[in-house]
Amino acid sequence: MSESMTIRARLAAPMATVRRALTDPAELRVWLAEHAEVELPRRYEFWGRYTPEGDAPHQRLLHVDDGTLRFMWTLDGVETTTEFELEPDGDGTLLTLRQSHFNYEEAMSGSSIRGVLQTFWYLAIANLNDHLDGRPLLPRTDFTSADLRGEVVIDAPMDKVWTSLTDSEQVTAWFGHPIGVEPWEGGRYAMGGLDAGEAAKVFDVTPGRALSIDWGPVGVTSWELAESGGRTKLTFVQSGFDEGNPPYAAWSGSVAGWAELRRFHEVPDWQPIWV
Repeated sequence: MSESMTIRARLAAPMATVRRALTDPAELRVWLAEHAEVELPRRYEFWGRYTPEGDAPHQRLLHVDDGTLRFMWTLDGVETTTEFELEPDGDGTLLTLRQSHFNYEEAMSGSSIRGVLQTFWYLAIANLNDHLDGRPLLPRTDFTSADLRGEVVIDAPMDKVWTSLTDSEQVTAWFGHPIGVEPWEGGRYAMGGLDAGEAAKVFDVTPGRALSIDWGPVGVTSWELAESGGRTKLTFVQSGFDEGNPPYAAWSGSVAGWAELRRFHEVPDWQPIWV
C-alpha cells in the first residue's frame, strides 16, 4: 500500500534564498547530502553516506519552477516522488514537503529503507533552517555506519537545558508532540504522554547532568550535559540495537528534535518552525 506524508515548516529566509539553498549543489552539500549535482531543468541528484541507499544518485528530476521542485527517487526498488513547494510567508517562506511511499509500519520495523523518509526529511529541513539562519548544523545521519552519536552546543545554562529535557511540559513544547517524562531511576519516558500506555524506561540518572532511556529493540538513548564556555554541550548516543539494522528512523527524529531544543533556548519569542 502506497502512503504519503507532508511536512510544513516556516523558514525565516525569503523565498529566493530558500530556493537557492534547495537547488545550488554547493549548498546542498552543506545541509543535505555528501554529494550533489544539479543542472536545472535536467538534473537534480544527491547521494553519499548521509542519503538512504546513497551508493549512487537515484533521483530523476520531474519538474522545477520558481516555487516547486519535484523529483522521482528510487528507494528499495520503488519509485517514490518527492516535492518541495515554496510560498511567501511574510518576510519568510512556507516550505511544504510531500513524500510518497512512506509507511509508518516500515519506519517502526525497519523492514524497508523507505521507513526512514519521514525523519530523514525532518532532520534535513531542520538543518536547512539552521543553515539559512547561520547556526551550526546538527549531525546528519550516516547510513553507512552503526555508530550513532553526536553533540550540540546550546547557548543556555545547564540547569535550564536539564529542565527543558526532563519537564514534560517543556519537552512537549519543543518536540512538538506530547511526551511524558519521569526523570528518575525506573521512571517512564512516554511518547504520547504518561497516560498513553506503553512507555520506555528511564535509568542510569545523574540529576542535572545525564540519563538513559531503554526503548527495547530500538536500543538505549543516552544523553549527557557538560559546561562549555558558559554554554551547555549535549552529547547523545544510541546503543544496544541490532547493528545489522540500525534504528536510523528513530535516530534521525531524535537529532531533528535537538535543533528545535536549541532554538527553544536561543531564539527570542521562540516559536517552532513546524506548522
